[in-house]
Amino acid sequence: MGALPAYEDLLGELAPPGPGVLEPVPYAFGSPATGGLYRLHGDGWSWFCKVLQHVRHWPLLATMPPPMAEEFRQMFPWREELELWDPVWTATLPEGLRVPELHGIVDLGDDRVAVWMEDVRQAPPSCDLAQYDRSARLLGRWNARCAAPSLVGRNPHPPNFGLHKYAQNAVPFRGLGPLEDDDLWAHPWLADSADLREDLRGLGRELPAMLDRLDRHRLCIPHGDASPQNLLVPAEDPDTFVVIDLSFRAPHALGFDLGQLLVGLTHAGQVPAAMLPEIAARIVPAYLDGLAAEGVTRRDDEVRDAFATSVMIRSGFDGLPLDTIGSDEPGARHAFDERLAMTRFLVDHYLASQEGR
Repeated sequence: MGALPAYEDLLGELAPPGPGVLEPVPYAFGSPATGGLYRLHGDGWSWFCKVLQHVRHWPLLATMPPPMAEEFRQMFPWREELELWDPVWTATLPEGLRVPELHGIVDLGDDRVAVWMEDVRQAPPSCDLAQYDRSARLLGRWNARCAAPSLVGRNPHPPNFGLHKYAQNAVPFRGLGPLEDDDLWAHPWLADSADLREDLRGLGRELPAMLDRLDRHRLCIPHGDASPQNLLVPAEDPDTFVVIDLSFRAPHALGFDLGQLLVGLTHAGQVPAAMLPEIAARIVPAYLDGLAAEGVTRRDDEVRDAFATSVMIRSGFDGLPLDTIGSDEPGARHAFDERLAMTRFLVDHYLASQEGR
């Protein structure tokens, strides 16, 4: 994580409630715009800080092929999370969703900003399916409100812009490329998955048609990364979700936000892949209920297709942690097998969604 920034630099002119101790919060380097997480706490109070950074500061940028890295550096919207506190968007939140209180934003220079916000004291983690129902219903209401033409039209990007870019860059590099590595797929951890390999190859050839179909669906401005980790449950108000970490802020098909809600905790190793079928079966009807509550109806087939298609593109091709294959680290094989099961489910779920179309 590097050296801890100076307390005074991070705070700028902000005045916390009293003397405090600044501590780093561990995080993965997977998020290109995240330059650090910190907690400042004192007697009876705590603030949370997220440093947003231009993607050129991202340590993993050098691992990408140079042309892809340059395009990524040029186009990645590293400040988009600040839309979370834009009154245009906070006005769209239905009852049951809120944003963390914003204490202030400090310009650190060199395309970095420190965002100081409420440190949400969370309820214990839960795999409660009713919680998935509630979050899906609220996402449906929020997405319906953000499908207003006046809101979609203010965004400069074309339909499904983020997903198109992901399919153009990440999927070939991290997903389709490894499918052609015979030695990789001969490894004992993958040797029994020849059918999955062929299914992924086949779906790779369908990518242009998948995206073209999504572009014809009803659009909204989504949360973009609506995993349970980004819908915090406050301990003092467990009926409310605190929304954090916006992403993919371009018009995307209604149903897109269900993808991260489905796979987020499985990606993190907190929900077994065996639960994915039941979660998927519950969140779609709940989401449709949320749409209907806001007057968006007769979109059932379209939403089911957008959900299955977009989560397949975003998480189905490159969900295997191939860098861990063969590792003797404790739990590595189990974690790999869980991702393998997740990938198998996403493929089967997508193929089932296309039957009869």
